[in-house]
Amino acid sequence: MSVYAAENLGVSIDGVILVDDVSFKIEAGQCVALVGESGSGKSLSCLTPFGLSPGVATGSVRLNGAELCGIGEAELRPLRAGKVGFIFQQPLTALTPHLTVAAQLSEAAMQSGAPKPSRAELVAMLTRVGIDAPEERLTQYPHRLSGGQRQRVMIAAAIAHRPTLLIADEPTTALDASLRGGIMALLDRLRAEEGLAVLLVSHDLHSVAAHADHIVVMRNGRVIESGPTRAILGEPQQDYTKALIAATPRLDAVLPALPAVGETLLEAKGITVSYPRPGWTRERMVAVKDVSLTIAKGEALALVGESGSGKSTLGRAIVRLGPIDAGVVTWGGMPLPERAAMKPEHRCFIQPVFQDPVASLDPQWRVSDVIAEPLKALCPDLSAPTRKERVMAALAEVELPADFADRFPRSLSGGQAQRVAIARALVAQPQMLLLDEATSALDVLVAAQIVALLQKLQCERGLSILAITHDLALARMLCHRIAVLDAGRIVETGKAEDVITSPAHPVTQRLVLASR
Repeated sequence: MSVYAAENLGVSIDGVILVDDVSFKIEAGQCVALVGESGSGKSLSCLTPFGLSPGVATGSVRLNGAELCGIGEAELRPLRAGKVGFIFQQPLTALTPHLTVAAQLSEAAMQSGAPKPSRAELVAMLTRVGIDAPEERLTQYPHRLSGGQRQRVMIAAAIAHRPTLLIADEPTTALDASLRGGIMALLDRLRAEEGLAVLLVSHDLHSVAAHADHIVVMRNGRVIESGPTRAILGEPQQDYTKALIAATPRLDAVLPALPAVGETLLEAKGITVSYPRPGWTRERMVAVKDVSLTIAKGEALALVGESGSGKSTLGRAIVRLGPIDAGVVTWGGMPLPERAAMKPEHRCFIQPVFQDPVASLDPQWRVSDVIAEPLKALCPDLSAPTRKERVMAALAEVELPADFADRFPRSLSGGQAQRVAIARALVAQPQMLLLDEATSALDVLVAAQIVALLQKLQCERGLSILAITHDLALARMLCHRIAVLDAGRIVETGKAEDVITSPAHPVTQRLVLASR
């Protein structure tokens, strides 16, 4: 008997059919991956049978022989608690922020009726998933952990009650290449040791290739192709599957022609950033130490490194969005003021685009208001008709129809929301963009479209770009140079192709190896 089997699964919300006729099964120790672009129905297919989405499931879904479709919450709850573990995409929002790691693990272990675990048992749970200093981590809260540590805590919580099925919904999307490999290796080990059946949701065929036994490709709520992983990747039958494979960033892809660069535009010297450690010790943790870099007009520089290396801290300090302890940043040879002293004309130089496109947009504002916000703050003298004209021009520049101006963020896909975020950044006519993991939350097809858009803007506007990313393939496609950070220091820098083909530092070598 299969651990999990879906036959003719359908999902509807408010009478609208979003998933139709999905079938697959998972045996003990096997990993099945649902793959497809955003909106293809992957997560709905996984979560709805367990009552974790607003949808209604039809057809047949069986867990260890027990039917899930058509039963109520009172019957679903003990099945979830006793037999299933869930790993979600964003561990920071999935973990309870006001509970320590120890409290979260205890709650997870006790959900099936087991007694409260001892301290030694909690340490063993963290040791099992490869967390360093487990005794110390037990007393910490989620916001004090790195992305990889939080994801490992979530995995520890997901398996604390010894489930037979593990559902992993985009478990590595927001992690760097090294952490992705480590998390997937951990899931493989748990499958082998525990005989866990794993249902893996991903938009990245490349990342599941070495881990999934069977792949189910979904599009528009339906299965368009399924089979053993080797067959799907080696001889895909559907054009859509071929497009997914082709859109996956690779380090050996043909490079586009990048625009020529001009004279130095931004120069940062001796940047140091520290934060107070928790508690009463008054000690400070140095996140970035004595970093210097330059960016020329029309040049794209990638800051890459493992999670916690200081990439975002450095980027925000340079563009005056975050704190800075020491160092000087000049723009066109003139020093940029401190963050509190930045004037509108200074803010117009550099505009940011953040990682989560939906979270970075105000949900109560229409798209036109979102895009116009920088103009109201940075160009207050513009008339209302001129602002509207700028907004419509920005929409056109990011290739969105004019009627999107009246939409709300909730009606946008991830790619559409990121285009709106880019339009908001462009509307003040900056000379540089700060891209903070601007494509990591997007599926490969949409991410490829956003990269193509950024490449077009580079050529047409002569934009400089400071790209914070953990994706070396993206850095190679978009950027002239790469700077590699480790523990708050730049350990290697050079032309993008040279850094990737001949990495000198062990950190760079590890990142390149994990990205292949």
